[in-house]
Amino acid sequence: MAKFDMVVRGGTVIDGTGTPGRRQDLGIRDGKVAEIGTALGPGKRAIDADGLLVTPGFVDIHTHFDGQVTWDTCLSPSCWHGVTTAVFGNCGVGFAPVKPDRHEWLVGLMEGVEDIPGTALHEGITWQWESFPEYLEHLASLDRAVDFAAQVPYAAVRAYVMEERAIEGAATLEDIQQMRLLIGEGISAGAVGLSMNRTLAHRAIDGSMVPGTNAEHDEIVGVASVLGELGKGVLELAPAGVTGDDLNAPAREVAWMRRVAAETGRPVTYVLVQHDAAPDAWRTILDHASEARAQGVALYPQIHGRSPMMLMGIGSKLDPLQYCPSYAALEPLTIQARAERIAADADLFNKLVDELTAARGRWLFPPYTLEKLFPLGAAAPQYEPRQDQSVAAQARARDCAPEVVIVETLIANRGRGLLNIPILNYSAFNHDPVLEMLEHPTTVLGLADGGAHCNAICDGGITTHMLTHWARDREGAKLPVETLVKKMTQDTAAVYGFHDRGVLAEGMRADVNLIDFDNLAQLTPRLVNDLPGGAPRFIQESQGYVATLCAGEVTFENGEHTGARPGRLIRR
Repeated sequence: MAKFDMVVRGGTVIDGTGTPGRRQDLGIRDGKVAEIGTALGPGKRAIDADGLLVTPGFVDIHTHFDGQVTWDTCLSPSCWHGVTTAVFGNCGVGFAPVKPDRHEWLVGLMEGVEDIPGTALHEGITWQWESFPEYLEHLASLDRAVDFAAQVPYAAVRAYVMEERAIEGAATLEDIQQMRLLIGEGISAGAVGLSMNRTLAHRAIDGSMVPGTNAEHDEIVGVASVLGELGKGVLELAPAGVTGDDLNAPAREVAWMRRVAAETGRPVTYVLVQHDAAPDAWRTILDHASEARAQGVALYPQIHGRSPMMLMGIGSKLDPLQYCPSYAALEPLTIQARAERIAADADLFNKLVDELTAARGRWLFPPYTLEKLFPLGAAAPQYEPRQDQSVAAQARARDCAPEVVIVETLIANRGRGLLNIPILNYSAFNHDPVLEMLEHPTTVLGLADGGAHCNAICDGGITTHMLTHWARDREGAKLPVETLVKKMTQDTAAVYGFHDRGVLAEGMRADVNLIDFDNLAQLTPRLVNDLPGGAPRFIQESQGYVATLCAGEVTFENGEHTGARPGRLIRR
């Protein structure tokens, strides 16, 4: 008789604790790790993991699948990159609570802040809820390929209570009390946190601010105190000044976040990036976090594993050629046909170069420049390009107009060539600051934004990048695989109190990745029209994930969904 439902045999187990990997077997029973050792007994199914890394499933705490979870059984693209748990409701935006006549407004808010096509949201969301507990009940009825958890979005709460006053009005004591009740209902029903937006960089589709952006500190402390009273939940936020729009704001933000964390006893995690306006300011924020943690205050700066990068490609939202009059006749064609037409017609190519040069101020807007515009790379995406690989540097070396390099890049690979702009974390043309952030003991990995920025950014595969770039391919300092796996599993799970996952140990959930590390790769992002209503998005697939298991079931084999959907809503 089989002792286990499944045995993963002979792999190098990287257990998520940061300790060195060891060649071991993994016995799985009833969706949990039943035993780890050598020469384990028989299983109903055995997977040969010889030569593979065996890791916990990755826990991605910063996604925006709030709407997509209602129609997408897999939560792509994150599911293709070893993610078995996804947390959404970040940055203060989401779809509950909501009054029946405010659906369109919440869609416009999400479309503006997270660049998810409103057409897809309108088409895909069925709105079978009003309150946040009702939203959770709907989510609980879904079976997915990954586990998922939701946070209460403060912008939706503020809009529900304050209505037209929500965007810029000051909250009254009565408002605060009503919002506390709604937040408490959500947390008590199983939401894993409360999220807020404070940055001016986030705007609704009509240009208005996100509700709560300018909320007074007393209001924020008042509503966040519910977490302490209930003894559960995380406060997550995009803080004021995070992208350099207000250089004095970060210190003020850290002060009140520290106060909230200390008074509630609950973790506070907040976006931290390097920006060009003050390239070293992030170090001061880390110092503040270190001081707080030394005093037992749970501040977790949430960082990215590379530069968030805006993508420019034919047919994309940021397609530079759309500003060329001669390009208009090509737009009804497929992307491949457009590229082939331009490549075959030298006169058209040169005309586009001239028109693109004349329109440069329209498609390349400050603070971005040609010095920080790079071809992404067709065979293998390059996410830490050298300064001499920029469009400007290549043009100088070839003594040609930068727009020649741009058009050549865009039409390469049958029109799938991409340009990328590192918008943050790249002030000195390298990721050394990211390395420092990754090594800092207070930081937690996030900001992958799976499900968001559909037509301009594609960072949902950051988990794969962490292994390929930081452990294997980077020129310069690298990090151990064990450290990186811990950063994506035990560390992220612990912030949200997911103590049943993130580590491969007896009794823990059998969320597992089997990884062919030598052949692990991120494929080049590509534009598809697979959102509801045919709306476009960039997707990025991977290779090298031999298998991914969620709750002991194989959900993906070699990048293909098996059809298994053991993933469920996580309630806390």
